[in-house]
Amino acid sequence: MARAVKKIILPVAGLGTRFLPATKAIPKEMLPVLDKPLIQYAVEEAVAAGIEDIILVTGRNKQVMEDHFDHAYELEKILQEKGKDEALDISRSMLLEEGRISYVRQMRPLGLGHAIWCARKLVGDAPFAVALPDDLIIGKPGTLKQMVDAYDDLGGNIIATMDVAREDTSKYGVITPGARSGNRVAVEGLVEKPHPNDAPSTQAVVGRYILQPEVMEHLNKKAIGAGGEIQLTDAMAELIGNQPFHALEFEGQRFDCGSKFGWLTANLTMATQDPVMADQVRKFINSQ
Repeated sequence: MARAVKKIILPVAGLGTRFLPATKAIPKEMLPVLDKPLIQYAVEEAVAAGIEDIILVTGRNKQVMEDHFDHAYELEKILQEKGKDEALDISRSMLLEEGRISYVRQMRPLGLGHAIWCARKLVGDAPFAVALPDDLIIGKPGTLKQMVDAYDDLGGNIIATMDVAREDTSKYGVITPGARSGNRVAVEGLVEKPHPNDAPSTQAVVGRYILQPEVMEHLNKKAIGAGGEIQLTDAMAELIGNQPFHALEFEGQRFDCGSKFGWLTANLTMATQDPVMADQVRKFINSQ
């Protein structure tokens, strides 16, 4: 039986330059989709999947995320005094049991693979998940829960994939697909950001992974890949053929909230599904 996945790494050290000046002082992971920041969606998805230990790989000026998952004593006191119990419950809703969230700093921006490697001591010899908060995926159950269920059956390594237009393959890691069983596909190869003419398929990797700890051994080589960075995709490719490796075509709607358009469409989509504001939002959209 595969060892249970109880740890997750959330890489949140990026600069968020596409959202400047909004992200000059506020991390992009704290940008709200409706009334929750992106980082909270990722943590809630992990908790719903049965993951117990949350590891945030942070960078400079990211302390606000630590504060978000802590008590805000002054705010809570004021809300309590004013009898605003609902707001008080919301303020406390993101709190986890002490010790469930850990933080490690990526001191140099050397790529996603390097960010994952920075958490190696906290991961140890256990399998772990990775979620990129920029990739907001709305589905029931959540994508990580779908992946944990697949992992319990298959073991090894699991990555989330979706079909993209061929001209967009140069934006993603892309798999060479093998045998298929439903929405689970054996992975025979993996390449980072291939030219559309060279892409082995149009099945692209999105920001959800379950990985075996041996991937850290390959990341430890600090090999430079696409974009002059240490790529997680390259390290994962080294595991193929040595460990079970599958892709899960997840069920859900994915928004690239690392882009302004993706973030905007996420807000609009969530707003049209919100029971309080849905009618107002649809009315506004139809009036334009």
